[in-house]
Amino acid sequence: MRKTSLAALAAFTLTTGTLATATLTTAASAEDMTLKMATIAPSLGQAITMATFANVVTDNLDGIAIEVSGGGAATLHQMEVGRGNLDFSMTSPVIYNLMSAGKAMYKNEPEAPELAKNVSLLMWFPYGAYHFAVRADSDIQTLDDIEGASVFLGPQGGGAYNAARGWIESTTGLVVGEDYEAIKANWQTGYQAFLDGKVDVYVNGCLDPCGQFIQFTETEELRFIGPEDATGEAVDKYLGKWRYRADIGNGLYKGQMNETPVTSFDTAVGISVRTELDDETVYKITKAFWDNIDQVTSDSPWAKALSLEFAASKRGLLDLHPGAARYYKEVGVLK
Repeated sequence: MRKTSLAALAAFTLTTGTLATATLTTAASAEDMTLKMATIAPSLGQAITMATFANVVTDNLDGIAIEVSGGGAATLHQMEVGRGNLDFSMTSPVIYNLMSAGKAMYKNEPEAPELAKNVSLLMWFPYGAYHFAVRADSDIQTLDDIEGASVFLGPQGGGAYNAARGWIESTTGLVVGEDYEAIKANWQTGYQAFLDGKVDVYVNGCLDPCGQFIQFTETEELRFIGPEDATGEAVDKYLGKWRYRADIGNGLYKGQMNETPVTSFDTAVGISVRTELDDETVYKITKAFWDNIDQVTSDSPWAKALSLEFAASKRGLLDLHPGAARYYKEVGVLK
């Protein structure tokens, strides 16, 4: 079997990043069972993780192929899994809990709680620390300095936008739309705005090294910024049970000017699967990925961060699909 290289996928997705959607993997043959996965912008690390997952499964499981489309919001993709229009999407403990309760971005979606019943978990993986980046010559030294600044938090209405907004508000007290401007853009145009100098702060959650910052520091210098104080009751309440503090190290990129680590936060995301997909198929898919994880080359930072224990852990209300649970019980990480 061929090795699945993160570098190759990253090169592909960065060249297709301006497209609204992009097919990352294709079905192996017409007679295969073709399952549909949707993920976020193809240039982002989480999308590359999911595309690599699909490639490993398709390469090693006869009769099943996973077709992946990149682009759009995971919050909407999760609804389509519930409707049965997709088989897999990205999820998170916070987003699934909100869908189950019909709150936040789902408050105007009356069917969301019922659709959530048709969404299960295949695996969790680390999202990566949220990087709040400015140009090295910026006057903005900390998140507390962004008053009056223009910021790309992520696509509005998406989980990343709300997570970044919440971290800023809980650590600094600054409120989006009142104290600073959050530009309306998708992942591609938000990053392009930062490249073009049209936005002061660019936010991206990823596992280092991130393709966007590798590309940026080829020609310019940057700094990652954090809050003056990342402690306190408001911060603890914001982090809750499923977010956690995480440091971004110094010296990660050739043009990174931080001399010391910067405090930020991280969370888990996962691959959700349609609950109605039969147990045997989900079991085979889960097994095909984990039994062949060594096919992912060593230059994949997300692969180094994967673990069976993390993948099968209980986070929020989302339950493992019975087929996935069967595999995790077989390997001893689930009782």
